[in-house]
Amino acid sequence: MSEVRVDVEGRTLRLTNLDKVLYPRTGTTKGEVLDYYARISPVLLPHLRGRAVTRIRWPHGVDGPSFFEKNAPAGTPSWVRTVTVPTTGSRSAGSRSADGRESTLRFPVVDDLATLTWLVNLAALELHVHQWRVDESGDPVGADRIVVDLDPGEPAGLQECCQVALLARDLLRDLGIEPFAATSGSKGLHLYAPLPEPVPSDEATAVARQLAETLETARPELVTATMTKSRRGGKVFFDWSQNSGSKTTVAPYSLRGRAKPYVATPVDWAEVAQGAGDPLGLEQLRFEEVLQRVADRGPTP
Repeated sequence: MSEVRVDVEGRTLRLTNLDKVLYPRTGTTKGEVLDYYARISPVLLPHLRGRAVTRIRWPHGVDGPSFFEKNAPAGTPSWVRTVTVPTTGSRSAGSRSADGRESTLRFPVVDDLATLTWLVNLAALELHVHQWRVDESGDPVGADRIVVDLDPGEPAGLQECCQVALLARDLLRDLGIEPFAATSGSKGLHLYAPLPEPVPSDEATAVARQLAETLETARPELVTATMTKSRRGGKVFFDWSQNSGSKTTVAPYSLRGRAKPYVATPVDWAEVAQGAGDPLGLEQLRFEEVLQRVADRGPTP
């Protein structure tokens, strides 16, 4: 069965090529990917709602070419919510072309399962979001969280990322902010710090950069705040730049387009502490494991 018509929340969708293998190493098909996203949607959608979504698509599977897609594609159904925003995500800082006009993009917003299913049917394996939201009118309202990508430089790995995450957690708690962590589904760890109220993206970036520089000063053998790759060997790059209004980070519970179907997975602090002390204490998780994990213990955080 390679094509079916399904009703999703009152929307009729044509799902195609369900037998196509998107992850050759594990034999994972497009149908299984659609099933994962449908089953994980109750905990995924809260991380997507109200945010412009950038997709990475692999039409021929992860062994084939991929491409980023920001604008809503041609043929987008009329019922899909879209927002047209400046390319930086900030009305006061939109980039301008040579003739002085502000540059904009028309993003889809994934507020419901029907929209999620439509995008995944286009082989959008990865869903990336900004740290700012839009209001009901589609206007950007500022960043409601800070995100940090903890990216290890070999031979550092996930264990070192966990150690840095614990240090950053303590600094954030001193600021009255309770963060949560998520495996990236790739090499490292993501750290999210919800803010009590929205702030301009440049303010969120400044806070993240200050955290990075504070940790770099305190633990220079473990942390670097410098983007230069040649200086990351054996250290964890504390990537504060993800908070720029124009940048996105893969959403929690999104699949990754890697050799195996790993998922960016929220984890609790006990798991991070275990990973900090044991190189095998925390690992990247596949989609089957994440589904079972959520069924057993509910969403994290």
